Amino acid sequence: MADGQLVDGYGRVHTKLRVSVTDRCNIRCFYCMPEDNPEYAPRDDILRFEEIVRVVRLLLPLGIRKVRLTGGEPLVRRHLDRLVEQLAALEGLAGLALTTNGLLLARQAEPLYRAGLRHINVHLDTLNPERFRFITRCDALDDVLAGIDRCLELGYESVKINAVAVRGLTEEDIVPLAHFARRLGVTVRFIEFMPLDARNSWERDRVLFAAEILERLSEAIMPLVPAPDADPTAPAQEFVFEDGVGRIGLIASVSRPFCASCNRLRLTADGKLRYCLFAIEEFDLKRLLRSGADDAEIQEFVRRAVARKWEGHEINTARFIKPPRPMYSIGG
Repeated sequence: MADGQLVDGYGRVHTKLRVSVTDRCNIRCFYCMPEDNPEYAPRDDILRFEEIVRVVRLLLPLGIRKVRLTGGEPLVRRHLDRLVEQLAALEGLAGLALTTNGLLLARQAEPLYRAGLRHINVHLDTLNPERFRFITRCDALDDVLAGIDRCLELGYESVKINAVAVRGLTEEDIVPLAHFARRLGVTVRFIEFMPLDARNSWERDRVLFAAEILERLSEAIMPLVPAPDADPTAPAQEFVFEDGVGRIGLIASVSRPFCASCNRLRLTADGKLRYCLFAIEEFDLKRLLRSGADDAEIQEFVRRAVARKWEGHEINTARFIKPPRPMYSIGG
């Protein structure tokens, strides 16, 4: 094992970095954002593009190979295509992706594509306009659909749909989303509702479990079989329909935690390094970036942070403690 690799105390080698470019968002999904007056970080605390690029450049020699840009809503960050262009040009970066709610995607998809972005995930819980308004507190379903269409027109290599599954709310959306994905030739990934909402409304009995989703789709459409080319380190367990048309991902953070194979780090918009979405502790990387630390100091700081990574979030035990930040502040 190379000395430069980012390895934690459990032998997990880290190759993926999620970078939140802003904690601001233009919708108010109930499982993520408060309806009124969200607490945003001061703008001067948000990492500048050159700081983000420096972090990624320094982590590439340590084994980071893939970067995903998130938020908040990343497309509300001005001139995001400039950051994409700088990151895409870094030697050694094998993959650059972005996760968005899609509201601004139709007009930004082309400049992002020209800048080098080829992989995009669009958050879409439902195709039902009324339920979309209830979940997001806005009326913009057509904008999201237009953004997906535009990405397909431009030839993005990967377009995925992310849908949060909430019991008592989105059961009726599972099958229509799968049909939608089959028709367009994109992947839809169902994500179990997690305890990261700003209103502290999460309850375990509101989680629509991955096994139930798999059963519902197999009965309503046709049997699903494990995808033969699935990435064993990915958070989603992937399946394909028996006829080969359509790909389904199940992110079972609650019912089937994947901590043992986790290979991801997170960088918040305000410059905190986190080794887990549910982490209680975080590491102030921005302080080093803005205090004149040299490259070696920053790399060693990240190594030490990774070495402290816990075994897992213990979401299914009495020991679980909800992180002090909600999802939009951590980075999706």
